[in-house]
Amino acid sequence: MTQQDLTLEALRSPQPLGERAANRSRSPKSSTFAEFMGNNWVQPAASGDTGSVSTVAEFLPARHAAVERHYPDTVLVIPAGSYKTRSADEDYLFRPHSAFVWATGLGKEYEPDSAVVFYPQAEGHKAVLYFQPPASRSTDQFYADSRYGEFWVGARPTIAQMEAWTGLTVRPLTSLEEDLRGSADGTSVRVVRGEDATIDALIAQVVGDECWESTADEDKTFEVLLGTVRMWKDQWEVEQLQQAVNLTAECFESVIAAIPQAVGHPRGERVAEVAFSSAARLGGHGTGFDTIAAAGVHSTTLHYMENSGPVAEGDLLLIDAGAELDSLYTGDITRTFPVSGTFSPMQRKVYEAVLGANEAAFRQAQQPGCKYGQVHDAAIRFLAETLAEWGVLPCSVEEAVSPEGQQVRRWMPHGTGHHLGVDTHDCSVTPREFYVDSPLEPGMVFTIEPGLYFRVDDELVPPELRGIGIRIEDDIVVEPDGSVRRLSAAIPRSVDEVEAWMREVWAR
Repeated sequence: MTQQDLTLEALRSPQPLGERAANRSRSPKSSTFAEFMGNNWVQPAASGDTGSVSTVAEFLPARHAAVERHYPDTVLVIPAGSYKTRSADEDYLFRPHSAFVWATGLGKEYEPDSAVVFYPQAEGHKAVLYFQPPASRSTDQFYADSRYGEFWVGARPTIAQMEAWTGLTVRPLTSLEEDLRGSADGTSVRVVRGEDATIDALIAQVVGDECWESTADEDKTFEVLLGTVRMWKDQWEVEQLQQAVNLTAECFESVIAAIPQAVGHPRGERVAEVAFSSAARLGGHGTGFDTIAAAGVHSTTLHYMENSGPVAEGDLLLIDAGAELDSLYTGDITRTFPVSGTFSPMQRKVYEAVLGANEAAFRQAQQPGCKYGQVHDAAIRFLAETLAEWGVLPCSVEEAVSPEGQQVRRWMPHGTGHHLGVDTHDCSVTPREFYVDSPLEPGMVFTIEPGLYFRVDDELVPPELRGIGIRIEDDIVVEPDGSVRRLSAAIPRSVDEVEAWMREVWAR
């Protein structure tokens, strides 16, 4: 067929759009080929070795109990989710829903379409993980299924291996419908909606369309609960976050080492970005979010992610990035580097102001009974006082920090931090009273990240400040005794420490 043969009528094929991606090739369908492909493979050793139990398994019961106690007679369904489309028939690398990661300890790419279901019992719930096991090599799924087939996506864990790893009861995904129908009769069902259309449709059938339509708000509350209980990290999670921060520090060293190469490159910011992401991918799962690599005036754009500009001598290079582990727990650190290796007097002045705000926020966090929002308030007040000393603030400090004023936010428009965990902005669905208005409690992990951003077109600041943007971000944990600690304490922060760090890396 040629372009001249193309007609609208010819395009009205009964073939579903989702199946047309396979039209680019002809897959063998003969029984001869199927028999040929199903034989003469070395069989996996039947040693019974299922691998070691994950260290996270011992923490899962307490996590489950934190949710189950709110739903004593309810079936709870947390889907892993499915692939997200990038374009046409190309998908992004699979990333499970964060609640699924938290509830199972599974963070890798092999569980699309999985779900963990909590069935109510006389006491508590029984957690069952539904998972697609490896296909038998006697079936065409082995070589023809691009979603699960070993020929396409590699070896998959067995049911026994998954049980050993998670400590959970594991059943094949094909059992989910029957199990739900058998357990949900007359019982409420809560589910994280919108993550898996197949599971949504199944539950709608099980409970009935009318019930499904009328319980959307209850399911949203369930999702909010799953986001909120993650605010209190257990020991395993804190250890993962510490490892992620340690890896992030190594990635920053890769950035420092790449700065000479970045200088003069037309896309020097991407040299820095790639240096970080390569180290994160080699040492962990990758980056936890899109890296900000902002040089010069780009450092005054809060979420500058294009990273396509040059890096010049005399510039500052702001890197806001985090390395993510295979567990999907991520660091989130910002450091601002002088490209030349030495801060200019004006750059030093602004840097030390931001560092002072960071320290003020940390001191506030150490106060008994400190609320999360007060950490932000301490940083903002310090910046307002500093800007007043410089003659930049157009009003009193009290007005600038008051709810009615907030003029200081012209130069520090974002919040001073956020909770951190399996999501970069962890617990983002949490109600305000449990977030900003909540006291800091053991297990909470959050960032402190004040900044000052003097845009190049800002007529309210002297010319020598324009174009300077600096942010300093650290990751903080509240210890069991209520004290606070920087997970990122080993990453240089002061002017002298940063300059010495750069000299040391460049001397290697």
